[in-house]
Amino acid sequence: MILDSSKILNDLKIWSHELGFQDLGVAGLNVKDDFSQLEKWIQNGYHGSMSYLEKNKDKRLDPSKLVPDTTCVITVRANYLPEPLDDAVSTLKDPRLAYVSRYALGRDYHKVLRGKLRQLARKLNDKIGDFGYRAFTDSAPILERALARNSGLGWVGKHTNLINKADGSMFFLGEIFTDLPLDITARLKKNHCGTCVSCIDVCPTKAIVSPYKLDARKCISYLTIESKDSIPTELRASIGNRIFGCDDCQLFCPWNKYAKVTPIKDFMPRSRLNNRTLLELFSMNRDEFELLTRGSAIRRISYEQWVRNLAVAMGNSRYSRKTLSALYKRRFFPDQMVREHIEWAITRLENNSLNPDAIDK
Repeated sequence: MILDSSKILNDLKIWSHELGFQDLGVAGLNVKDDFSQLEKWIQNGYHGSMSYLEKNKDKRLDPSKLVPDTTCVITVRANYLPEPLDDAVSTLKDPRLAYVSRYALGRDYHKVLRGKLRQLARKLNDKIGDFGYRAFTDSAPILERALARNSGLGWVGKHTNLINKADGSMFFLGEIFTDLPLDITARLKKNHCGTCVSCIDVCPTKAIVSPYKLDARKCISYLTIESKDSIPTELRASIGNRIFGCDDCQLFCPWNKYAKVTPIKDFMPRSRLNNRTLLELFSMNRDEFELLTRGSAIRRISYEQWVRNLAVAMGNSRYSRKTLSALYKRRFFPDQMVREHIEWAITRLENNSLNPDAIDK
């Protein structure tokens, strides 16, 4: 059977849109330049405690080492924004509310996207017969942004996220590694960031140390999710009310004025996580946390990290007796690392009690 690559690509795009994806392309396997940049980034220590990035180098460099017989990679992107950007900004600016990165408000995207990618592959299988494939989304040693960029889904912005002219940058990426001989789609010829440095200027902790270079050790997403250690004291005030991740470099990127609310219902907010107070969430015990985060990407962090992050956010909130009382009640939390953050928050609030402008009346 002779395969018509252009017809297959057209069918894949139609089916992918039906499944909720916004775009689809096909990338070759050459990511040598991006791998070299990753190596330099790691050598500079910018990856912090994410030691997994140092492993499986051969598979990152050559996708066919990850999935033998791979000849190309089908790439997709799916918008995840569950609400208008103005709503996210409003939450970010209210010190009483907990800010959760918009991608984590709904169901765990790993499960959702892998399921949709498998559906896409099965549709093609029904059309052309058996072929080799494996589906991934942020779950294997893959240079996802490089493959997506190479397939024409966008360009890598100065904040290191992929940007698309039609939809901004608030989307997930997914891949289907396949042994099909598909034609490669064209990479964009131009990076459209221009002279803009909004993402660099707005980063609360100045983690974007220069265009296209992120020091993860300063990034709030790293500090509140990846790191299991104490958050550096000098960075805590800049975390504000962000308890899981950070979206600032995207929220204030001019290209995200084109960001659209996702059509995928699974990414809609669950358990009112887009509008919960810090006090509500801080008062939850371990069982309540487990129930709240069931099926959520927030399960990436432990209960201890959750309480640590909330303590910092409460220390950054306006003074109130209720907030201070809640912190005092958990002063003897069994984990020493968490206790240290609670003590920091108590001291911050007690100092704020002397400032009339920092009191929540």
